[in-house]
Amino acid sequence: MRLLDRILTGLRLKAVPAEGEYRPGPYLLDGGWLSATAGKFMNWWQKGYSLDYGQSGAMVEACVSAYSQTVAMCPGDHWRSTGDGGRERVTSSALSRIIRRPNDYQSMSDLLLNMTRRLYSKGEAFAYAGVRNDRSEIAELHWMREGQPLLGAGGEIFYALYGNEIAEKRFDLSRPIPARDVLHIRLHTPRHPLKGESPILATALEMMFSGAALNQQITYYLNQSRPSFMLETDQQLTAQQTQDLRQRWIDQTTGENAGSTTVLAWGLKAKPATQAVGDTMLADMLKMSDQNVALAFRMPLQILGIGGTPFASTEALMSSWRAMGLGFALNHIEEAFGLLFRLKGFPEEYVEFDTNALLRSSFKEMLDALSNGTRRVMAVNEARRYLDLPAKAGGDEILVQQQDIPLSMAGKVSAPAAKPPAGDTEDPEQDKPEADADGNERARQLFRSAHARHAA
Repeated sequence: MRLLDRILTGLRLKAVPAEGEYRPGPYLLDGGWLSATAGKFMNWWQKGYSLDYGQSGAMVEACVSAYSQTVAMCPGDHWRSTGDGGRERVTSSALSRIIRRPNDYQSMSDLLLNMTRRLYSKGEAFAYAGVRNDRSEIAELHWMREGQPLLGAGGEIFYALYGNEIAEKRFDLSRPIPARDVLHIRLHTPRHPLKGESPILATALEMMFSGAALNQQITYYLNQSRPSFMLETDQQLTAQQTQDLRQRWIDQTTGENAGSTTVLAWGLKAKPATQAVGDTMLADMLKMSDQNVALAFRMPLQILGIGGTPFASTEALMSSWRAMGLGFALNHIEEAFGLLFRLKGFPEEYVEFDTNALLRSSFKEMLDALSNGTRRVMAVNEARRYLDLPAKAGGDEILVQQQDIPLSMAGKVSAPAAKPPAGDTEDPEQDKPEADADGNERARQLFRSAHARHAA
């Protein structure tokens, strides 16, 4: 019976608590984690407990800020395929107007900054798009700090949105909002198809370790002292002599006498207090913890200005980040906008955030890339538009070098003219053509004759 009671007790302990029942900690609160011991008390803050380690540290803040600020830097456009492999910018659609100005109190940069930050901090971001014009097109887009997806009896999707004081004053958001009026961007959804999770959860152990270690160090430095020098001697000193020598050292090295020459007696030797080995190991472990956080966010350390071999150029650094986390972030946000505005998708109709704006600080690299591109790929005026320069006459044609010919013409080049027989002299008037009205025929014949002599 005792063995059966133990088994049943273990099963009861392992059972998942029902809604409203007590759950063992630690508990995630706004601003940090609360330990299981402190969570047993409703007034845990009055009993001296505090949040031991926060939800975000310096590295997490750096990664989230890098994503949100970089996405906000990229201007967006509505593009449509022209059917011949090219594309054209759409400037008269509802999407193009929203990209330019989402509402009357926010810029698009402000909207993208807050939504991307919310996306990587919480795993999902929301915006209200229920304001429409006479053609039932989306006329305004309002960012919401919080949102909750709701499912109807037949699988219909609705949302409860809140957290925007301006929108809550202007619109009735008390009722469930249909999915067609909500911009919902979400990351990985392991628990529910409509509930995203942030990569911060993958760094929970690193954050717990760094938070606990830093809290312990703060407690140590607040409650203990570490002198910069220690006095050593081989002689036996009484308590009174030790106290007198300590006071003499303090008098000679602090206050007005700071930095003065100190005279030691009784065979005393001043030895500087070095950093403990444990502190060095702690610094290395915290550094490794930061690297793991950056790895979870797919963030090159060079973007944050720390660690690793620097890239050869800004373009190479940005290309590396685009191939990793930034490219996914931009594409994920673009697809969410396309779904809200009912776009056909790439390559027929889509929205794109231009990453060329990230190279504004590297003017030389941008000029080199545009100069190389105008030789075979793009026209001069297309390159000038990247630099916000006006078009020039004749700049709409692609330039190529004169010696380039199609591969199909390589074996069809005419043979050069034969040399005249030995002893014959060329008649200087032989190659002289009859001048036509404008002289064009004469110039062409002279050119062909000179080319034949040069080839011979």
